[in-house]
Amino acid sequence: MSVTGTTTSSLVAMLRNKATTLRIESVRATTEAGSGHPSSCCSAADIVAALFFAVMRYDPKNPRHPHRDRFILSKGHAAPLLYAAWAEAGLFEKADLLRLRTLGSDLEGHPTPRLPFVDVATGSLGQGLPAGVGMALNAKRLDRSGYRTYVLMGDGESVEGSVWEAAEVARHEGLDNLCAIVDVNRLGQSGPTMLQHDMDGYRARWAGFGWHAIVVDGHDPAALLAAFDEAARTTGRPTVLLARTLKGKGISFVEDRPDWHGKALKKGEELDKALAELSKGLTANAIAPQISRPTGPDAAPLPATPMAPPAYKPTDAVATREAFGAALAALGDANPLVVGLDADVKNSTFTEPFGKRFPDRFFQNFIAEQNMVGAAVGLAACGRIPFAATFACFLTRAYDFIRMAAISHANIKLMGSHAGVSIGEDGPSQMGLEDLAMMAAQPGMVVLYPSDAVSAYKLVEAAAVHRGPVYIRTGRPKSPVLYGNDDQFTIGGSRVVRQSASDQLTIVAAGVTLFEALKAYDALKAAGISVRVIDLYSIVPVDRATLVDSARATQGRVLTVEDHYAHGGLGSAVLAALGSEGVRVHMLAVREIPHSGKPDELLDRFGIGARAIVETAKRLL
Repeated sequence: MSVTGTTTSSLVAMLRNKATTLRIESVRATTEAGSGHPSSCCSAADIVAALFFAVMRYDPKNPRHPHRDRFILSKGHAAPLLYAAWAEAGLFEKADLLRLRTLGSDLEGHPTPRLPFVDVATGSLGQGLPAGVGMALNAKRLDRSGYRTYVLMGDGESVEGSVWEAAEVARHEGLDNLCAIVDVNRLGQSGPTMLQHDMDGYRARWAGFGWHAIVVDGHDPAALLAAFDEAARTTGRPTVLLARTLKGKGISFVEDRPDWHGKALKKGEELDKALAELSKGLTANAIAPQISRPTGPDAAPLPATPMAPPAYKPTDAVATREAFGAALAALGDANPLVVGLDADVKNSTFTEPFGKRFPDRFFQNFIAEQNMVGAAVGLAACGRIPFAATFACFLTRAYDFIRMAAISHANIKLMGSHAGVSIGEDGPSQMGLEDLAMMAAQPGMVVLYPSDAVSAYKLVEAAAVHRGPVYIRTGRPKSPVLYGNDDQFTIGGSRVVRQSASDQLTIVAAGVTLFEALKAYDALKAAGISVRVIDLYSIVPVDRATLVDSARATQGRVLTVEDHYAHGGLGSAVLAALGSEGVRVHMLAVREIPHSGKPDELLDRFGIGARAIVETAKRLL
């Protein structure tokens, strides 16, 4: 809605009514639940009322309309306010609000995409703006759509480093279709925020990051409408509305008080007094809101074609990270929904060929891994299939984003390269040695660890087809091509690469340690000892059937070997699969902080090379 100085008093009165209603419903719902954040809802109610009932284009009966404006409640603890807005818009009955935070309701304490009007899970602060960057990128560079993205944040939240990562990238990309709103209510959880109501300080920070910064009274509907209109007319850069508000607005004994964060009002006198004070703000005969509907037909599905097969030779030596890059480029040809993201290591993760071939579908995030994962989640919420790549060790910095992506069941694909001590001389700060554990800990996350170029290539294709989050671990060193180009690799599968009827021990490995296991196999065979070797390329889900069969065939003797710390990786997955079978699993893994050195030296020094495998196998037998 375009708003000028002639904004009608009736429109302002309607928005004041809506904001008051949202406050009332938020207070009622949190009191019924006995928990929640009503004071945080009250501060932002005028902002949400302006957006939902005068500014945003959306269909109250079809919250997934492809051309709708997007809204992200980054301050997810104000979820009751969001729910009240959608109930007031007519999506569901207001009575449902009183089931807030109950097991039988999807109106949870913080929003999740279980609800049709929530695109991304929020509640871990600092994540809404990176997701908004992804949605705005989708509109500007991919869909060429006119929808706008609005992200409502808290002032305490704006201290998060991820907010400023997103601010940098949004400025760099010129995302003038992105509008952030900071609810500057002065109070955090345990006391005042850093800047409190220093609005000039907030303006200076955002303007310094290249944003168009507008300071506005967050309780003045006319001022809010004018600011949103100014944001929509701003070109070449994103806009932030810095809305000065009061926490607990409208409730005299809560308003601007530091001891009311996260406290529901008690039933009885406390609730009655609050509702009576709020109800005084309601006026009769208010006009009905005229919600602007999105226009345009539903987007036709983008057709995908079969992906070109790999063409590796048995004599080739190829790093799995390099095969990942080749597969991603081929996948880009086959599926227009695939997009790539990188964090300034595209020449090491091999996303560079994809970026050169599909520049409009490749997003450089520079050294901002949190924003990269958050933007990937935003792109996935728009129907894209994002592949985001960096070194495995640097994904630890973005782990909270990965955790929240799992809650969203976001269709993101992460690739972590340079895993383990096998990277060599760069040393322990660059060695991803906990990545399998942290990825496998997240429910619904597929974890893949290919060993050669063919399996890496095929598993990239499988990841794209799979609906849900996937992690692919790749290595730095070149390795032999072990498989034929026609071999198949499935999520949840494995490959038995060496076996006989006389096997006495099962060795389970993946990635670089598979080749160490094969060297050990040859040495043990020369000593008259027969062992079975399994390539466990799918860590989660794991091929339990093959593991059980092999363990039984080798008298319950199983040895795992991995270029990873001892807890939570391949060995833990095997142990979990075989624990109920009474099988004793022996684990070789990196058990101390490693050191720089040659890759082969490090594999041997930290007990995961062929020599350690042979010695352990002989001891077990």
